[in-house]
Amino acid sequence: MCRAKAPDIPVIDQAYSKLSNSITVEWRAVPGATNYMLTAQDGDSFVETIVKSSPGTVTGLKPATLYRITVRSINSGGKSQPSPFRKVKTVLAAPILSVRSPSCDSIAVSWKAVHMAAGFAVSLVRSDGLGRMLKQNTTNTSLIFTNLDPGTLYTIKAYAWNANGMPGDDFTYNQRTSPNTPVDVKIAFNSGALRAVVSWMPTEGALTYSVTVSSGLLKLRCNTSSASCMVPSLQCSSGYYVSVTAYNDAGSSEPTDAVSLKTIPCAPVNISIEEDEPGHLLVSWSSVSLSHYYVVFVKSDDGLEVHCNTSHTQCHFQSDCGFTYFISVFAYNKAGQSPSGDVLNYTTAPCCPSDFRAVFISSDTVRVTWAPVRGADLYETRAAGGSRVVFCRDTATACTLSALQCSTPYNITVYSFSEARGCNTSCVPQYVATAPCSPEIKNISKEGLSVISVQWKPNNEEATYVVTARAEAGLWHCTSTRNSCTLMHLPCGSAFSVSAVARSPAGQSLPSYSIPLETAPCCPNDLILTQVTQSVTNISWSVGRGAQTYVTTLESPKGQAKCHTLQTYCLLGCITCGTNYTVSLRAISETGLTSSCTYQGYSSSACCPSGVKLYRLSNNGIRVFWRVSDETINYNADLHGSKGNFSCTPSSGLSHCDITRIPCGDVYTVVVAPVTDNEPKLTFCPKKIYSEERAMQNTSRWNSGSDKEKHLNNKNARTISALQIKLNKWFETVNALNGFTKALPYRK
Repeated sequence: MCRAKAPDIPVIDQAYSKLSNSITVEWRAVPGATNYMLTAQDGDSFVETIVKSSPGTVTGLKPATLYRITVRSINSGGKSQPSPFRKVKTVLAAPILSVRSPSCDSIAVSWKAVHMAAGFAVSLVRSDGLGRMLKQNTTNTSLIFTNLDPGTLYTIKAYAWNANGMPGDDFTYNQRTSPNTPVDVKIAFNSGALRAVVSWMPTEGALTYSVTVSSGLLKLRCNTSSASCMVPSLQCSSGYYVSVTAYNDAGSSEPTDAVSLKTIPCAPVNISIEEDEPGHLLVSWSSVSLSHYYVVFVKSDDGLEVHCNTSHTQCHFQSDCGFTYFISVFAYNKAGQSPSGDVLNYTTAPCCPSDFRAVFISSDTVRVTWAPVRGADLYETRAAGGSRVVFCRDTATACTLSALQCSTPYNITVYSFSEARGCNTSCVPQYVATAPCSPEIKNISKEGLSVISVQWKPNNEEATYVVTARAEAGLWHCTSTRNSCTLMHLPCGSAFSVSAVARSPAGQSLPSYSIPLETAPCCPNDLILTQVTQSVTNISWSVGRGAQTYVTTLESPKGQAKCHTLQTYCLLGCITCGTNYTVSLRAISETGLTSSCTYQGYSSSACCPSGVKLYRLSNNGIRVFWRVSDETINYNADLHGSKGNFSCTPSSGLSHCDITRIPCGDVYTVVVAPVTDNEPKLTFCPKKIYSEERAMQNTSRWNSGSDKEKHLNNKNARTISALQIKLNKWFETVNALNGFTKALPYRK
């Protein structure tokens, strides 16, 4: 079997380099050759490539390098000898571009120097084929294309040429200009969620957007591929600057002009509530940054709500006592309302009691009542006056304050208490004054029969004192603003209880301790003197009120008659006839008070004549004869018998008279008594018995003359002495009966 023959040597038609790393070789086909080996040799190094047919390319070469190119044909018989070589130089390497878009309308291209390059050509065209191509030749290693469309994709091609003007490899790069700055930025602030939605018009060529929200050192970002973005977690009372930057693969746009964003104010803090004065609530708080104004809402527990708008940090509200108010403060600006802060409640002091009434139920005790008020859990009634304070606490709407000082002004205040607020100290006191102090009677003195002066210790200011004397007969008063007054016209013989009270506009004091007082007994109104005998007089009188005993006295220059008795009558003896007496009576009370009573003078009756004698006359008559002690007194002789009564009156100056034509045979009683104009006939003068026998005896004696007169004188003396003895015995008997009447010896 014959071995195959190696193919013929190929003949290179041409060899050239279009790429900096390869040389393309064209040759004529060699019959019988199945493959060809291309060899590029640079000095000691070489690169071989097996290809099927012409043309063939040797790759992996170095740019701008001169290579010896040969071709060998290959078949199963082996390899041919190398073809005659051709020298071919690889073209320049393509510049490696560094491309960026420094602005939205420019692209900057730069590259490193290319070996053996004499210059560079760079072209730029919109990738979508719109517009014209821009081309620049330069010997520099950078250039900038300007006035481009923002956000547009451009295709950039660059190559280097050598000194012969042979272009080298080109380098193609697609570069998009950076996007234009977004426009029409709008911010929608969600005050409730403290977040903002930023929106803008879409920008050509922008792939993404970044929203930057900055406040001082704080920066918040939101990235999105849409034309809006929500920025969460904003802070209240903060000012932010919002800008939007568009991004694509070329870079970023210029950020938009910062748009100011002010968030809602924070909720006001340090809220305080106080009643700067009753009925006025002052709500204050700390200033809130970025707030334009504030609104305070005040809602009372009865459902009524009011509000106050202010640019200051305090608000005044009208308030009512006893209410609970719920208070919220909100801050506002253009962004909206602040979040809800603390809701405070404030309970005003309970109302001051109304319908206040203070009524004294005694001089040192006052009962205070009032109407219940809203918000009060407890009441305290306080009376301040003098040197002490009296108070009581109770849940009831009444209080009794006792042991108050008399004659003292008190300010009585009823305070209301509540557990929430304490005491309402704005309640207005009510002025009351206690009644005056009881006066103390120091002295009672008699100024006259029915006049009493009462003195007391004045222990009140501006008080009127009323002194009252109380007796069964009634009341007697006197009034004074000083320390004494005089009771006038007190009835005699009365027992009084004297007390004093003090009066003022505040009321009347308790009465002082009573002082007993007794007026002197009354003088009897009626006093009657009746002469019983010539030397005895009976005196009787009406009852003198208040008198227990009486002393009656008849007194004349000739003597005095007196008796002391419990009765209202008395017999006085040893009365001298025909005498003028002064009559006095002393009424004495049980306690010894005495009233001296003086009455009209008393004249005792004229003396009875003595020595009455009867003498018979002819013609059945008698002559009555007597002796007189006072020749100025007229006398009358009365003759009384069973057969008739007869009388005679002598002529003036005579001491006898005659009674004629007396029936005989009878016994007569003869009485000679003095006669006065204003007095009745005396019945106690001595009586004589007349009969016819005695008349004869008397007649015979009458005729005896001087002997008869002597006999008469002796007989009269014996008769007077006997009468005196009888009278003394009679007075002793009377004295023994009444125990008081005393018969005084007769004084001539």
